[in-house]
Amino acid sequence: MNFQDKLFRKAQASHIELDKRKLQQFEDFYHMLIEKNKVMNLTAITEEDEVIDKHFMDSLTCARVMDMKQVTNIIDVGTGAGFPGIPLKIMYPEIEFVLIDSLNKRIKFLEEVIDVLKLDHIRVIHGRAEDLARDKELRGSFDLCVSRAVANLSTLSEYCIPFIKVNGFFVSYKAGKGLEEVETADSCMKALGSKIIHIDKFELDNQQGDRVLIKIKKCKGTPKQYPRKAGIPSKNPL
Repeated sequence: MNFQDKLFRKAQASHIELDKRKLQQFEDFYHMLIEKNKVMNLTAITEEDEVIDKHFMDSLTCARVMDMKQVTNIIDVGTGAGFPGIPLKIMYPEIEFVLIDSLNKRIKFLEEVIDVLKLDHIRVIHGRAEDLARDKELRGSFDLCVSRAVANLSTLSEYCIPFIKVNGFFVSYKAGKGLEEVETADSCMKALGSKIIHIDKFELDNQQGDRVLIKIKKCKGTPKQYPRKAGIPSKNPL
């Protein structure tokens, strides 16, 4: 079975409809990812089925907790090789996207991807979340923030929540152990004027591991002191 047939069947099983253009975009992205990974460390996951399950289908699970029809713009914080941002953009071309990452090499790769896949209304920005969250154009500007970054939930929330509009949402993609981080996030949520409103735990296809989606609602404006300077949120989580 070829790449597109595999992806189509997996998507269909999850009630996700992918047309020919989207299937081709995913295949082109896969080949670019694997080729660039030969000269640059983008991902440890390179086998075709694993990329489909752990990167592409996993990125699209956001729709399990969000009504994507109600979302007009999304920011992906710490996008890395483009996850979950690029798969979500392919799936929802009408939504505006901003992808940010602190490593310029990854940003250059994503610019190539956007060009080859002919994606519109998407831009990538090089920088640290701590700094970019103070940019007036970005702060408090997004309906939804997503992140698959590996930071602790409290640390990640301090990076991400300032980007969201009041009544907007942050969806954090976590491995199964993310539930432990939820238990220690109360003080962080209070400090950032937010609350965890939904936790969705499930298993990825083909026993590829547990996944937890943590949906956080921003209830009021983020205090000006957050996010704190680079390094502090990770060393001393709220």
